[in-house]
Amino acid sequence: MELTPRQRRSLEAICDTFCPTADGLPTATQLGVPDAVLKLVARDPRSAAHRELKQLLALWDTAPVTALGGGGFNRFSTLPRAEREQVLLSWCDSRLPQRRAAFHALRKAALLTYYGLPAPGGGTSPVWDAIGYPGPLGARDDAPPKQLSPLSIGESTTLDCDVCIVGSGAGGGVAAAVLSQAGLDVIVLERGAYYDDADFDGAELRALTTMYAGAPTATHDQSVGLIAGSCLGGGTVVNYTTSFRTPDDVRAEWASLGVPAFASADYTASLDAVCERLGVNQEHNEPSAREQKLRDACVSLGWHLDAMPRNVNDRCDRRECGWCNFGCRHGAKQSTAKTWLKDAQAAEARMVVGVAVERVTIEGGTARGVVARTDAGHRLTIRSRAVVCAAGAIQTPALLKRSGLANANIGKHLRLHPATAVWGVYDEEVRPWEGVMQALYSDEHRNLDDGYGVKYETAAGHPHLGIPFLPWRSARAHHELMQAISSTVVFGILLRDRDAGEVRIDREGEPVVRYKLSDYDARHLRVGIEGAAQMHEAAGAQRIFSSQSDWVAYDPGREGDRVRFMRDADACGYGPGRLQLGSFHIMGSARMGGSPATSACDPNAQTWDVRDLYVLDGSAFPTASGVNPQISIQAIAHMGARALAERLT
Repeated sequence: MELTPRQRRSLEAICDTFCPTADGLPTATQLGVPDAVLKLVARDPRSAAHRELKQLLALWDTAPVTALGGGGFNRFSTLPRAEREQVLLSWCDSRLPQRRAAFHALRKAALLTYYGLPAPGGGTSPVWDAIGYPGPLGARDDAPPKQLSPLSIGESTTLDCDVCIVGSGAGGGVAAAVLSQAGLDVIVLERGAYYDDADFDGAELRALTTMYAGAPTATHDQSVGLIAGSCLGGGTVVNYTTSFRTPDDVRAEWASLGVPAFASADYTASLDAVCERLGVNQEHNEPSAREQKLRDACVSLGWHLDAMPRNVNDRCDRRECGWCNFGCRHGAKQSTAKTWLKDAQAAEARMVVGVAVERVTIEGGTARGVVARTDAGHRLTIRSRAVVCAAGAIQTPALLKRSGLANANIGKHLRLHPATAVWGVYDEEVRPWEGVMQALYSDEHRNLDDGYGVKYETAAGHPHLGIPFLPWRSARAHHELMQAISSTVVFGILLRDRDAGEVRIDREGEPVVRYKLSDYDARHLRVGIEGAAQMHEAAGAQRIFSSQSDWVAYDPGREGDRVRFMRDADACGYGPGRLQLGSFHIMGSARMGGSPATSACDPNAQTWDVRDLYVLDGSAFPTASGVNPQISIQAIAHMGARALAERLT
């Protein structure tokens, strides 16, 4: 993306304010951050996103805009660093949500790239050395060859099959195996590329820009960050291996919303089949140092504590497992690329990667294939007897809308399991990036009201995971937080959200996510924040702070207490730009149900609008699952694909 000199000057000044030189470290510009930020933005296919950034940068370094931020009638780039920081904070603390959204988008982009980039020319970044972070593991020289063989499309092509599946993750991978093993001719289309053991080197920024979706990376107001896989195997390649079955009370709730199969033995059989194929177990769950804090807290408080079920085998390296969300170098994670897609290929299913599906072809009210385009620009037309949408709960409703489906529920009922973090700084080194990705959890506050509440989990503390949630009140204060990362533990609060958002499409057909945390859900999240702080206290943290935009913190027994902490949290608030939230679980935007008035798909996961068009991914959830959703997605796909195979054969 090309910038004018003024726009470039603005971007460099902003990045260097977030990340200035300190203790001999390079500035953001010296490390190449502005160019890296532009590359991140270029991954967003929406021209509106590019236009909005250029407009902001064109205005940023003008005297009137600086004056509005309290910097006097000067250009931003000419101000001393301390005054530039105050201008940025005026955006962070603004009463206008649009200004807060702009601040957080700039903050996350600048800091993620600053702490994610290697040194100029490659090698270990001096920034990593400064915070005690080891950086990438490096690729394995002895990695086995890739087992999957996607087709190569070198020209405009038309292919015929029985079923075309859009997406290869938890839904699409399972559906591909079940349908192809039933003797059907299956083609799987994947937007991302194919990566396997030899490609997984543990480099944060490289993984984020290759195996994760480039857009949308947040809701329209930046209130919730969005994280979704985009590669062959989808999110199952980069998820944390956590493998909960759908809870019985959630199954009953889903059945009551018009899909009785969720309470049936048929769905139980699919859950069993999925867990068996993935080898779900609790045998590789030795708690890391950070999870020992979770265990110590729950034992001390007398709270619920249990081991995570995980889809890993005995090749799991317990130290390196913390890099698992960049892909498992040892092939221990049983992603769909290692299991269901392998089964599908053995049954002669075909796969194509690097393909953007534009629309479903509909003839006489029936799905008859898709129209797509490869990364190289070649037209790919698939003619089929049925189409399965499994592109995830953002892209699936967007595809349905682009294809002309008019059911009002398409895109509605979006659930995000919005998560936040409470941080504890301890007086010993924890090295939170090491150890099993997720070994323990607590459901102490799972049922705060009619099955809705929060789950407590931890995650490996790599810089990219912490930066979106860490408060920024000055460059020095933020860098001090990063310097303490080796002694910092995050307790994550995963909310089962009752109230919903929406996926829309813009003029170009690209998805835009709108979501506002309701007062009902915010009350539950508040309980989780206080609960996580209580856990850190019980585990012996020396300092505890929240993920809010203001500095909300206390030092147990020395300065402040939990009562003041929660009073300060309430004063900062829980709205857009006030509390940092992220979504790792995106669900419900084309849900199954008993009526077209309340759902996008019928109880068999076929769309109400179009025959032979099925949704077999997280979009189909009637409500939020309340647990990490990969097993539920796979079970829905397994049950739905079995029924589809029976009908087509």
